[in-house]
Amino acid sequence: MASVGIIGASGFTGAELLRLCAAHPDLDVVVATGDTQAGTAVADLYPSLAAHYGDLTFSSVDDTTADGCDLVFLGLPHGASQALVPDLASRVGHVIDLAADFRLRDAALYPEWYDEPHTAPGLLADFVYGLPELYRSSIVGAPLVAAPGCYPTATSLALAPFVWGGHVEPSGIVVDAASGASGAGRPAKPHTTFCAIDEDFTAYGLVGHRHTPEMEQAVGTRADGTVVDGVSILFTPHLAPMNRGILATCYARPTGDLDTSSALGLLADFYADEPFIVVDERSPSTKATLGSNTAHLTARVDPRTGLLVVLCAIDNLVKGASGQAVQCANLALGLEEAAGLTSIGVYP
Repeated sequence: MASVGIIGASGFTGAELLRLCAAHPDLDVVVATGDTQAGTAVADLYPSLAAHYGDLTFSSVDDTTADGCDLVFLGLPHGASQALVPDLASRVGHVIDLAADFRLRDAALYPEWYDEPHTAPGLLADFVYGLPELYRSSIVGAPLVAAPGCYPTATSLALAPFVWGGHVEPSGIVVDAASGASGAGRPAKPHTTFCAIDEDFTAYGLVGHRHTPEMEQAVGTRADGTVVDGVSILFTPHLAPMNRGILATCYARPTGDLDTSSALGLLADFYADEPFIVVDERSPSTKATLGSNTAHLTARVDPRTGLLVVLCAIDNLVKGASGQAVQCANLALGLEEAAGLTSIGVYP
C-alpha cells in the first residue's frame, strides 16, 4: 500500500482525488491539506466522503507535511506548486501536479500567458507531461509528473492522431470547447453562482486563453519527442450551465483524401486497446462520461467544406483532472494502470 498525501485537498479536484483514492486498492491517503479549511473535518465539507474519511481533518501545509509519503498530489491554484516542488521533490517518492505550473517546457511562455515569470524554471525539464494515452512510456516510473487539465486533455486526445500522422494541416486549427461550472473551482465567483450560469451559455478567454500554448505543445509533440512544425490553435472556451463535463469540438483541414469512415478508422486504430477511450460514430455526450475516466471521441469529414471535425467529451474532474492524476500515479508507482478508476459513467 502506497502512502499518499493530497496538498490542496479541499477543492473540487482534491475532493475527487479523495473519492478515487478511497476506492483504490493500493493508495492510502495519510494527509490531506486545505489551508482555507484547516481544522475542518473532511466529512463536514464533503458529506459524500463521510463513509470513508469520517476521522480525517484538513490540515495546513508546512515543510514536513508530506514527509514519508510515497506519492503526493498537488491540487493547488496556479503558481502555488512552484514554491513547494523544489523542496517537496527531495522529500517524497513521486509528485503529481494537477496545476499548469510545470506543463510548459519553455519558461518564457509563463510571463506571456500566465502574467508572471516561472520561479523554478530549472525543474521544467524534469517533469513529464501526464497524458498516458499519448505519453505513457515517459510516465512509467517518473518521479515528477505534470498532469494536464480538462481543456488540453480533450483537445489533445482529439487532435493528436491527425496532427502527428500528418493527416491535417497543423496551422489554422480551431477548437471550441464548453465546460461545466466545477472547472472554475469550489470558491464562489460572480460568474459561477447559480443565478449567473443558470439558463446561460457564455464564451470567455477570447483570443488568448492561457491553455492555448499547452494545447499547441501537446498536439505538436509526438510521443518520441519529435516536433510537428507550425502547429497553431485558435481556442475559445465556453461556460455551460452544468456541474461537470467538457465537450471539445475541433476543426482542421485534411492534407489528403480523408472521409468520415477513414477518420473514424484512424482514431480507432490510434487508440486501440486503450482502456479509457471510446471511439464511436455516436456524438459524444458529457453526461455519458460522468464520474468516469473515459474520453468519448468521434470524427466527421464534411464533404462540402472539406473540413475534419473531431469531438471529445470527458468528465472535467476525472479524466480532465483527478482521474488522470490517479492514472499517472499508477504508472509512476508501477501499479496496474486502471486501478481505482472506472471506464463506466453514472447515468442519469
